[in-house]
Amino acid sequence: MMCIGIVSFAQNTNVQDPLSGKKFGIIGDSYVRNHREPVENTWHYKFAKKHHMQYFNYGINGNCVAMNRGRFGEAMYTRYKKVMADSLDYVVVVAGHNDATLLDSIGGIDKYKEKLNILCEGLIERYPKAKIFFFTSWDCKNFTGSNFEKVVDATKEVCGAHSIPVFDCARYSGVHAESDTFRKIYFQSPDDHAHLNAKGHDLFLPRAESFILQY
Repeated sequence: MMCIGIVSFAQNTNVQDPLSGKKFGIIGDSYVRNHREPVENTWHYKFAKKHHMQYFNYGINGNCVAMNRGRFGEAMYTRYKKVMADSLDYVVVVAGHNDATLLDSIGGIDKYKEKLNILCEGLIERYPKAKIFFFTSWDCKNFTGSNFEKVVDATKEVCGAHSIPVFDCARYSGVHAESDTFRKIYFQSPDDHAHLNAKGHDLFLPRAESFILQY
C-alpha cells in the first residue's frame, strides 16, 4: 500500500529555511488522511509547504497503532515497514483515536503499550538520524477516566521511555472536541469528534509548528 501523497515544494529563494528540502513523513489515521476533505487542508501539509519540505503522507482512515482492521489497514506497528520511505528527516505519528475506541478489542491498554513500543523501537532503528514526533488524539466528552485518557497517557509513557517527544493534543492543542459549539466551527461536521476542517487545521498549525521547531 503506497502513501496517498508525495509532494516536493520549491525552495525559498529569498531566505534559506533550514528545513528546506528535508523529507517530512507522516503516518497515522484519518487525522492524517483528513477523512473526507483534501490533504492540502491539513496542518501538516501546510507546515511542509511553508518550510519547503518534501511531504510524504501515509494516513489511512480508521487505522490503528496496535490492531489490523481489514479495509482500514494493517496496524501501524508493522505497516510503517512496508509503506514509508527508506530515508526521512522528520517522522511524525498521529494516532490513538481508533485505538481508544477499540481498546477492548485490542486487548486493553497493556497490549496497546506493547505494540506502540514495537513501533517506537522500529522507527528509531529505521530512522536513526531523523527527528521523530508523536501527536495524540484530541480530547472527548468525559475525558477523565476514559479510554482516550488511558491511550494518551500510555502514549506519553511509552514514547517518553524512547525519548520521542509527544504533543498531548487532548490537553494542550487548543482544540476542544468535547464542545458542540467549537465543533460547529472547526470540525468537518457538528457531529464529527475527530476531523478538523480547513479553519480548524489553521487554528492548530501554529501550536504544532512551535512544538516541532523547538527540536
